[in-house]
Amino acid sequence: MNNVKTLESVKTLLKELLLIDSSHMEGANQAVEYCCHWLREHGLHPKLIENNGYKMLVCEIGSGEKKLIFNGHVDVVSGKKLQFIPMEKDGKLYGRGAADMKAGVAAMMCAMAELKEEELGVKIQLQIVSDEETGGDNCSGYLVENNYLGDFVICSEPTQLGIALEAKGLLQFDVEVHGTPAHGSRPWEGENAIAKACTLHEKILKLPFMKQSSDFYPYPSVNWAKVQGGEVYNKVPESCTMSFDLRYLPGQDPDEIIRQIQEIADGEITVHASISPVETDKNDPYIQKLKKIVEKHTAGEAVFFGQHGASDAQFFAERGIPAIEFGPSGNNWHGDEEFVHIHSLEVYKNMLLDYARDF
Repeated sequence: MNNVKTLESVKTLLKELLLIDSSHMEGANQAVEYCCHWLREHGLHPKLIENNGYKMLVCEIGSGEKKLIFNGHVDVVSGKKLQFIPMEKDGKLYGRGAADMKAGVAAMMCAMAELKEEELGVKIQLQIVSDEETGGDNCSGYLVENNYLGDFVICSEPTQLGIALEAKGLLQFDVEVHGTPAHGSRPWEGENAIAKACTLHEKILKLPFMKQSSDFYPYPSVNWAKVQGGEVYNKVPESCTMSFDLRYLPGQDPDEIIRQIQEIADGEITVHASISPVETDKNDPYIQKLKKIVEKHTAGEAVFFGQHGASDAQFFAERGIPAIEFGPSGNNWHGDEEFVHIHSLEVYKNMLLDYARDF
């Protein structure tokens, strides 16, 4: 369809996706179903898959020995009611998920619709999933486990049209801190577990692993995300649970990080989540090919960088498949003023078209 080739078609599709509150499983499933319906209406043949209640779709075009994967998620973090009503202003489209990452999904869908009739010499598989924001195990993780694999993967996270070669690894864990109870009027007779927790936090920030750096990252990051301790006002708290979100660098050993923390903590450490970092070689032929296309469309030098957060690229990277984050320009994802630059939608879609044709 000729109208697929217009910016208006990408923007219109994105607006329809933004109207769906996909911050919960039911809404995210609805968004996947909408994408499935749209693809069918545009002459494609998506397959709807469900795992543990989460829906995803897979849609493939082309033929050949090589396979390029477009991966995107339509689930979003929670937002205010008005954020699910798209608003266009000053060349920006605002809404929850506008940047992260319904813009990239809409562009990938429109690119698939344009490419479906072409003799590409390569298979292109579009994967749209519904649980990336909550870890990705039920969708992209499931797809990888069931051999929905390829030779190169593009996750359309917002990257300002730059190429994110790396992503930090993730450790989410709790630390139990123990003190000694006493009467609140005589705190010197006890040992305050919450105060000990504060001291421990400062010590963690000075551990050897925190002083390491890489080409893309000056240091790892530690977010003290939650704290739970104390019972009543007039008692020195005897226990405290600290919860951390730690993002470590490619090349660092998560077991060594936990060992260093355990050495200075006198309580139990419980790891709740662990995600491996992503590290894709800048000199990979698929990366160099994309670099040329980015520079053609932006009339500037391609920007390479590392993402601080994790994405579904992790599942493919763990299988040794080169995977990157590469998507439109936007800002404030997960924030109150999340938006995507409208002009980047068409630029990004055209980059995908050229890359698929040249793959």
